[in-house]
Amino acid sequence: MADVHPLSDAAGGPLRVERFDDRVVATLNRPEKRNAIDQATIDALHLLCAELEAIPRILILTGAGGVFASGADIGELRERRAADARRGINANAFVRVHELPMPVIAALDGYALGGGAELAYAADIRIATPRLRIGNPETGLGIIAAAGASWRLKEIVGEARAIELLLTGRAVGADEARDLGLVTEVHPVDELLPAAHAIADRIAANDRAATIATKRVFRAPRAEHPAVDLETQADLFESPEKFRRMTEFLERRQKR
Repeated sequence: MADVHPLSDAAGGPLRVERFDDRVVATLNRPEKRNAIDQATIDALHLLCAELEAIPRILILTGAGGVFASGADIGELRERRAADARRGINANAFVRVHELPMPVIAALDGYALGGGAELAYAADIRIATPRLRIGNPETGLGIIAAAGASWRLKEIVGEARAIELLLTGRAVGADEARDLGLVTEVHPVDELLPAAHAIADRIAANDRAATIATKRVFRAPRAEHPAVDLETQADLFESPEKFRRMTEFLERRQKR
C-alpha cells in the first residue's frame, strides 16, 4: 500500500510522493504553473534524494496535469543573479537525482522544457506520450541550459544533434525524441504510468545489488574500465544471491 508523502498534503506541495516496497513515484505537482520548477520543488527533490540514498529504491518521475515540467520558474529565475548561478541551484539537485543508487525512470507527458528537460535528462530511462514536447529554449531567454543539458544531452544523442538542439532552442515531439534516443518508448497517455511500472517491475525482479553495481559501473569514467568492472564483479561473485539465482537457473533448466 502506497504511503503519501506529507509534501502532497491538502495544502498542496510541489512534489507528490508515493512509496512502495521497491519503488517511489514522485509527481511534480504545480499544475497551475505547468509544474515549473521553483525553489520549493528543488528543496523537495533534495529531501527525496536523501531518502533514496539512505534506502535505495527505483524512482519514477512524472508530472501532474498532463505536463512533466514546462521549465524553471521564470519569475524566480529572472530575479537570480551571478551568485545564484554559481550555486547551481537546479544543477546540483539534478546531479543528485542522476547519481541515485537505483535506476530513475522519467515518464514524460506534454511539455518537458528547459529545466524540465534537464531533469528528464538526469534519469536513466525516459518514456513518453505522443504529446511530448522536449527541448531547451534557454538562449531565447538570454541564458544557457546550465542544469545538465550542456553535457548530458550530447551523451544521450551525440554532439551533432545536441549542439543543433541547444543552439536553435527548438523542442522536438515524441517521434523525433524516440528517433534521437531521447526517449526509448512512446505510449498512449493512459498507459504511460503502467509502462513505467512495467519497466520498474523488470528491474525489481533482478538482483538489487547487481542493479546498483551496474548503474555505478556504467557511470564510471572510461579510464576506470575495465578495472572497475572486474572489482565489482569480484564482489558479486562472492554474494549469496549470485549462488542462489544461478542454482535456481540450473535447476529450472534441468527440469525442462
